[in-house]
Amino acid sequence: MSKPITRRTFMKRLFGSVLGLFGIGGGTYYYARYVEPSMLTVQEETISSAKIPASFHNKKILQFSDTHIGFHYDLGQFQQLIESIQSHEPDLLLFTGDLIDAPDKETTLTFEKVAAILSKLEAPMGKYWIYGNHDHGGYGTEVIANTMKEAGFTLLQNNQALIDNSGEQILLAGLDDVMLGKPNIEKALGGNNDELFTILLCHEPDYAESVKHYKVDVQLSGHSHGGQVQIPFLGHLVTPPLAERYVEGWYSIGAFPLSLYVSRGIGTTREPYRFLCRPEYTIHTLKQT
Repeated sequence: MSKPITRRTFMKRLFGSVLGLFGIGGGTYYYARYVEPSMLTVQEETISSAKIPASFHNKKILQFSDTHIGFHYDLGQFQQLIESIQSHEPDLLLFTGDLIDAPDKETTLTFEKVAAILSKLEAPMGKYWIYGNHDHGGYGTEVIANTMKEAGFTLLQNNQALIDNSGEQILLAGLDDVMLGKPNIEKALGGNNDELFTILLCHEPDYAESVKHYKVDVQLSGHSHGGQVQIPFLGHLVTPPLAERYVEGWYSIGAFPLSLYVSRGIGTTREPYRFLCRPEYTIHTLKQT
């Protein structure tokens, strides 16, 4: 009797079949497995609005997401990432979830090292983070929270923070993870002043279909990994639940409208491939219009 095909075996065969269909050989498989996952890209974007206060004009918000430490992404790579991030001297730092791939498989020493590395990041307007599904998964809820706290990051879990600069403010809100947490957008926004420029952090991008009914200017998300593998004419090969509609980059949603940005993230999960979908972190420069 033949052995049942695992998800990993299925994806490997599917990937190989698709590459074969396009006449692409084993060298491309090697590239997707061992080369592109380490080709970190710094994505530069602009967020423009008349609601952005003058004192926030040209301020840099740096978003990074989905490191998935432990799944083909080690602490040495993480250290290099943090050094790269800090070299841009961001004004505000935002982590949009999934720090460690499987928290229950890591040792106390690993969490201590992660916190020590993360603590090297500095941003005058603060460092904030939200839960991703892998942060809650693997009994990670408390240990991830403690790790981020030790690193000087503030958790936004259905709550908000007023980011102040020279007496002017923008509102930063964050939701609990949609898949494994208990998101509450009304609590997160907390009767916010509609005149304040509002950024909402939500790990899963497809939840924008709910967010679009509220006065949120920008939603920043991760979770999708940009599909990890993108095939010409076929599109994104691997998209997780709640990242199937909105996969990467900018989208305008609803009548308000809501501007959604989906990061391709840093690491990989389930399958250790990236193809035509380089890892990224993003510098969002604010512009008053």
